[in-house]
Amino acid sequence: MFDTLSDKLQGAFRRLSSRGAITEKDLDEALREVRLALLEADVNFKVVREFVQHVKERAVGAKVLSSLSPTQQIIDIVNQELIEVLGGGQSRLEQAPSSPRVIMLVGLKGSGKTTTTAKLGLHLRRNGENPLMVSADAERVAAAEQLEALGKQLNIPVFAQNGGSPLDVCKAALKQAKSSGISTLLVDSVGFVQLEPADLKGLVELRKLLEPTETLLVADAMTGQEAVHAAEQFNDAVGLTGLILTKLDGDARGGAALSIRAVTGVPIKFVGTGEKADALEPFYPDRFASRILGMGDMLTLIEKAKEELTDEDVESLSERMKKGTLTLEDFLTQYQRVRRMGPLSQLVGLVPGLSQIKNRLKVEDMDESFFGRVEAIIYSMTIDERRHPDIIDGSRKRRIATGSGTTTADVNQILKQYREAKRIMQQLTAGGGSELTSILGR
Repeated sequence: MFDTLSDKLQGAFRRLSSRGAITEKDLDEALREVRLALLEADVNFKVVREFVQHVKERAVGAKVLSSLSPTQQIIDIVNQELIEVLGGGQSRLEQAPSSPRVIMLVGLKGSGKTTTTAKLGLHLRRNGENPLMVSADAERVAAAEQLEALGKQLNIPVFAQNGGSPLDVCKAALKQAKSSGISTLLVDSVGFVQLEPADLKGLVELRKLLEPTETLLVADAMTGQEAVHAAEQFNDAVGLTGLILTKLDGDARGGAALSIRAVTGVPIKFVGTGEKADALEPFYPDRFASRILGMGDMLTLIEKAKEELTDEDVESLSERMKKGTLTLEDFLTQYQRVRRMGPLSQLVGLVPGLSQIKNRLKVEDMDESFFGRVEAIIYSMTIDERRHPDIIDGSRKRRIATGSGTTTADVNQILKQYREAKRIMQQLTAGGGSELTSILGR
């Protein structure tokens, strides 16, 4: 989402660093570019004004202009201010004094509230909780059915009751949650086209009944300042405790993400980064600021990798690496794990340095076609060829290319990548075999 903003900010800093000694005039020119970049990204103008003012005050106060590395210090100050604007530190979900904890999700229609309810349920279950979902949206046709379908797909229980008002349904769901050892009740409330006093009355009554530990607004980041305005209204009506920004993988300018915390004072707790059920990430202001400035986010990348590798996987892979018995089947498994971690274009943005040359890498073209080609080529091999790639000669390459609908050049490329990966992995284990485990923090 922030590609354009990142490019412009990095361009401003590059021009600043090319000048050697920096004057106050140079700083003003760079901050003017920063201001324009933020405004073009649809960041609230008051937030932009205060942001630029704070950066200048800190730069001048710290005597950055007379230092040996002024540009790096200015980037550091911008990074720190971005973190402050985004909330300072991670804001976790609050715990309830007794079970079940109630989390009520509110929002406008089309913000992705129902799918986000299911995503949050999956996130909680993966963290050892036992969630129950319930639909309190009587306005949208088949809202309850959609939540039930998502619950069945993800193996998360959904409370269903035919007939009755949202208040009656939620009262019954809360009763069942208390009697069945449910840790968290997730309430998908009605979605509004626009907020009207009459509509809000029902929402206020529902909140009074449930007394939720968390009232989270699900806001579509692609709607820009409309999301900020909606957050203010919902906060005034029901007292929000947090925000979930959806569609952060879209191509919008993204000003809502940079404005909503500063304007409402309500912390962002999660962000939606795709359509898949696991595309919901806890929000870390420092990591987000780092991505915007093109400095990557290795911690998130490592966490994604850990989700795809169990302790047994790491031990088994490390053992085969030490013995030098890594096969094309192992190679394919690793590719498939990377594929499950998310779109390659997003993963590249997490690696420091690569985010700045993402366009030149053309990773968008690699996501499906590239992974699909790797799978087709390896699946077209015999078991012996996958386990003993050295036997693949010219005639075998032609057969594999024909069977996979690719070319012998494509087959050669995959084999070359496999040999290079095997060489690197053998180097990692040369010192004792613990490097893979230490890299993954096991």
